Amino acid sequence: MEQLLRVQNFTISQDGFGAGEGQSLERPFGHADPGSMFSWAGATASWPGRTDPGGSRGLDDHFTRDYARNIGAEIMGRNKFGPQRGPWTDHEWQGWWGDEPPFHTPVFVMTHHHRPSFTLSDTTFHFVDGTPADVLKQAREAAEGKDVRLGGGATTIREFLDADLVDTLHVVVSPVTLSSGTRLWESPDELLDRYHRDVVPSPSGVTHHLFWRR
Repeated sequence: MEQLLRVQNFTISQDGFGAGEGQSLERPFGHADPGSMFSWAGATASWPGRTDPGGSRGLDDHFTRDYARNIGAEIMGRNKFGPQRGPWTDHEWQGWWGDEPPFHTPVFVMTHHHRPSFTLSDTTFHFVDGTPADVLKQAREAAEGKDVRLGGGATTIREFLDADLVDTLHVVVSPVTLSSGTRLWESPDELLDRYHRDVVPSPSGVTHHLFWRR
């Protein structure tokens, strides 16, 4: 069966930004407030970080629960892994996720600077320099027949879209405005020459945009 490259649960502001300006170790999303942007997922019963019982069911919970389905590897840009730029100077720092990253698969971090692979729990991070097509080939081999998730950020997703490599996209538009930062799109209509789209509003206030190839 075909291995799909999937964007899942990628959340942006209503003006099209996936992250704000001023990313730092303390603020992975820059001036954007992740508590506001991702409240739709954090409120669900299936949110993996939930420590108390309860949580919402329904549409948002379905997408949260579906996040790991048939995923065998992830690709992310360097900015999603961490705020450092240039050569890696601190190998002790191993990402924002602690000792139990939420990926549970091989992860391919796109960077122009070499860094040795390392494993935390059941997630192995590989640091790779290559074109989107080259990196996707590596990720598909590591996924062993399962699909590959394109985790972001927005710049990385655009690179793969421009290379015509993305098979399906699920983008969540949150009712917040950032005005600046890393933009995914000016309008979702930009993708309609290549993708079908369904738009599904949620009672939580977000809107789910589902794209699949024409």
